Amino acid sequence: MINLDHGAAPPVDPRVIEEMVPCLREFAGNPSSLHRAGVEARNALETARGRVSGLIGADPAEIIFTASGTEADNLAVKGIAQASTNRGRHIVVSSIEHHAVLYAARAMERQGFTVTQVPADGDGVVQPGQVARAMRDDTVLVSVMRANDETGTIQPVREIAEIAHRHGAAFHTDAVAALGRLRVDVHELNVDAVSLSARSLNGPPGAGALYVKAGTRLRPQVEGGVQEDGRRGGHENIPAIVGFGRAAELAADELPGRIDRLKRLDESLLCGLRDRLPDAAINGHPDLRLPGHLNLWIPEADGESAVLMLDARGIAISVGSSCAAHAAKPSHVLLALGRTAAEARCSLLITAGPDTAESEIDEALDALAEVVGELRAIAGVTV
Repeated sequence: MINLDHGAAPPVDPRVIEEMVPCLREFAGNPSSLHRAGVEARNALETARGRVSGLIGADPAEIIFTASGTEADNLAVKGIAQASTNRGRHIVVSSIEHHAVLYAARAMERQGFTVTQVPADGDGVVQPGQVARAMRDDTVLVSVMRANDETGTIQPVREIAEIAHRHGAAFHTDAVAALGRLRVDVHELNVDAVSLSARSLNGPPGAGALYVKAGTRLRPQVEGGVQEDGRRGGHENIPAIVGFGRAAELAADELPGRIDRLKRLDESLLCGLRDRLPDAAINGHPDLRLPGHLNLWIPEADGESAVLMLDARGIAISVGSSCAAHAAKPSHVLLALGRTAAEARCSLLITAGPDTAESEIDEALDALAEVVGELRAIAGVTV
């Protein structure tokens, strides 16, 4: 299988698995316990916390471990908003956020909050001026993702964060898609909360994290214990968190090289597409996007059919966000960019990874060109 769906299904780095194995075989202590096994688990937990915090320039105490990036988004949006009701009940989000943010904001509307969705422009960029116009005296939270998980478009987060802070609001960014493809530094971005996921770093499923800047008020969403300094109840998933820590440590050492490699793969993808499918167009910004992340509109080629036909050839790509792959509706992100429903359904997402070979890119593009030709022939369409 040639995996060009790293955004949804990145393989776990063998070095990460190696670090996790002792947690599964040799000790399974509860980090809240006082005996030796509990101390070992606590030490492993805090080592991982230090590694994750080091990757993004945070203090270890500012990291809350969760079960996923989705849980981290929910904790940020709901937790910060609920802790800020004395200031106001207004939230600003972009229209192209991950469903975890959009649905969490919708849940807050049911609790009496007002939510304003700021549109993106035709290139998929959330313009700071649009956010500034949406701000109100009672705005308590702004959430705009670091980079879009479907188009890969990188957002002007620092500028938007400054607007939020000028109005006295907290700023949250979902950095799940960006992690491992773009440097994420909480001080450079000047953010109050950041959602993370181990899988973005070729870590294990079942581990996410939320960075919360010291002094930012947050109401827990998972009740039932004093874990994570009382901010997230429940026995921590030590093996997965240890894997997350190791993946973060590797990324801290290897990120520049990974980014350079993904940029080279990007060039191969774009050159190959120009030769094989010159009518394909990029969804999102042509330049300000994550390396190795390409969302394409291919006229008269149904995306779901293309995915299935490529799968039969041993090639994995996606029609968009993994969280919406089985949805009947076209991508809300592509619709927000101005694509029609029909155009959105003729779009594909290709995401390479650090272990993707250039020969795999060529093989996949050859197969994609064949599949598109077959789909157009079936439909009796000439492009």
